[in-house]
This record gives sequence, structure tokens and C-alpha cells, in this order.
Amino acid sequence: MIPLIVACVVIVCCLYSFSTRGYDYWQKKGVQHEKPLPFIGSAGRIFAQKMSMTEYFTELYRKYPKEKLVGYYFSREKAVVLRDPELVKCVLITDFQYFYRRGINYHKDVVEPMFKNLFFADGDLWKLLRQRMTPAFTSGKLKAMFPLIVERTERLQRTAAAAAERGAEVDVRDLMARYTTDFIGACGFGIDANSIDDEDAPFRKLGKRIFTPSLRDIIVTVAKWLAPDLFKCLRTVAPEVEQDTLSLVRSIMEQRNYQPSGRNDFIDLLLELKQKGKIVGESIEHRNSDGTSKIAELELDNLLMAAQVFVFFAAGFETSSSATSYTLHQLALHPDQQAKCQLEIDGVLTRYGGKLCYEA
Repeated sequence: MIPLIVACVVIVCCLYSFSTRGYDYWQKKGVQHEKPLPFIGSAGRIFAQKMSMTEYFTELYRKYPKEKLVGYYFSREKAVVLRDPELVKCVLITDFQYFYRRGINYHKDVVEPMFKNLFFADGDLWKLLRQRMTPAFTSGKLKAMFPLIVERTERLQRTAAAAAERGAEVDVRDLMARYTTDFIGACGFGIDANSIDDEDAPFRKLGKRIFTPSLRDIIVTVAKWLAPDLFKCLRTVAPEVEQDTLSLVRSIMEQRNYQPSGRNDFIDLLLELKQKGKIVGESIEHRNSDGTSKIAELELDNLLMAAQVFVFFAAGFETSSSATSYTLHQLALHPDQQAKCQLEIDGVLTRYGGKLCYEA
């Protein structure tokens, strides 16, 4: 019995030592910081999903008004919130070559397939993708996509008007999510998602699944934060979401024979970029012995294109639906502002013949 107790004590002590190793970093540096807890660091409320990361950073920013920077621990990772504009300038501009990692990925070197996109990517992958894709989003490209958005907007108007005539209650958050899913489907994939008319449309279900974490998703996410090296091969994106995205992108590209179709959607844009061949540019991760940047190359293959489509869809529909539904909520609470907004919209549309267009 005694050996068992001793073994348990040793294991607990080892786990405690492992989980708190490095937690004296900010104290040694003389930096004001949030006190950490074993394994989870200072971000316990984020792990418990009682607070978003944005709320946490805002709280830290306001809690230490006299500090230029505030330290904290996200799990076992050391991190800071910068409060001084000059430090922000150094990180984003002057010394960017040392701070290009944004800390979004769980592991520094192993990145899961769907995270190899502009939002999650770091280092050379981010730089080369940005180098090739940013010029592609010209005003002309966006203007060409606008009719697709207008068509879905007219469907939304009909659905909302029908609900008003019936005197029915409408879940605006869900309605706007279906609307943005529809126009992202059109602009991104070149397909008619039909989410506005069909609440159970497959495309809408995919969007819901991405932002509705299952128990498996939560366990994997926490595990990767707590021990990124140990669980680096686990994938945060659910297998069915990844497979559905890959299958969808593959089928659309096969329909187009891997050639731009003239639809001017996001898939066309990616196919045009792929036709240009390898992306070549100066590395921000690797340098020659003389201090000059090495040359980095990137092949825009199907998996990499699927990752761009994944974030285009996920980030596009969720952010837009959240912003628009919240705006509608506020307008409903403030009828005077609603009337003012309606008057301005009517005035603009009058100048363009009552038609919603890119210029309006």
C-alpha cells in the first residue's frame, strides 16, 4: 500500500512540475502578469468557454493602465498583450521578421491541412499565399461577384416579406446565417446552396457543424493546447467537415476540368492562381549566411486550395451573419435610428433607379 501511495505522490509531483515549468518567466523579467494555474496557465476562463479571447485581452489591457505590456500564460505558452503603440509598431513593422508567428496554430511546425490558409498560416506559407492572393482581390473581381450577392439578397427580401405578412416570428440570427451561407456558396463555390428556402440544406448543415463543437472537438482542442508536441497529429477540424470540404472542392473543380469557368467566383480565382505556377518569394523564416533571405517556393495544390475555400466559407458566412443580425437587433431596439437608416437607404437606391448595385 505504501509503495502505491509513494508512486501516486511522485506522479502528482512530476505532473505538477511539468505543468508549471516556465511559469516564473514573467516574474523573472519583472513584467506584470496574470498568475497562472497548472496546465491551463492564466486562461482558465477561456478554456471553460466563459470568456472569449477578445474579452480576455480587453480585460488585461484595462487592468494594467500604467504598463507598456502585460504578460500571461496560455496553457504553458508565454504571451503578452501590448499596450504601448511604439511596441506594437516594432512588432508589426520594424522587427516583424522576428514576430511573424501569430500563435494561432497549436504546433509551430505541424499544421493540419485545413489550417493552411491565410488566416491560420505562419511564416513562409502565410507570406507566399498573401503574395499571390492579395492582388487577386481587385475591385473588378469583387464587382463581378456582386450580382451573385444581389440575387441572394432578393431571396432574403422575399422570405422576410412573407414572414411579415404571416405575422410569424423569425430567428434573425439563423435567417442571416442562411443568407450569408447562400451568397458565400455562390461567390465561393459557384453553387446554389438554397439555404434561405431550405433550413436543412446540406451547405447550411456544414456551416452549423463547423461552429458547433462536439465533445470530440473540445477534447482535441484542449489536448493540443495543453500538450502540442504530444498531440500534434490530432486534427482540430472534425474529420467529416474536412472530408466534406475536400469532396466539395474536388467535385466542383472536376466539373470545370480544373479550368476557370468564367463564373468569377472564388474557385475560379484559385484556378487562375494555380495556372500561374509555383509561388516564389523571399523567405521570412530562413536566411543565408550573409543575412539575405533565402528563396521560398509553394505549389498551390488541391489540398491547399481546399484550405483557402474552407476559411473563405467559414469566416465569410459566420462573421457577416453575426454582424448583420446584431445590427438588425440594434435597429429593432432603436426605431428612430431604424427610420433614419431606412431613409438613407431609400435615398441611395433612388439615385440608382431603385436597384441594389455595386456602385450603390
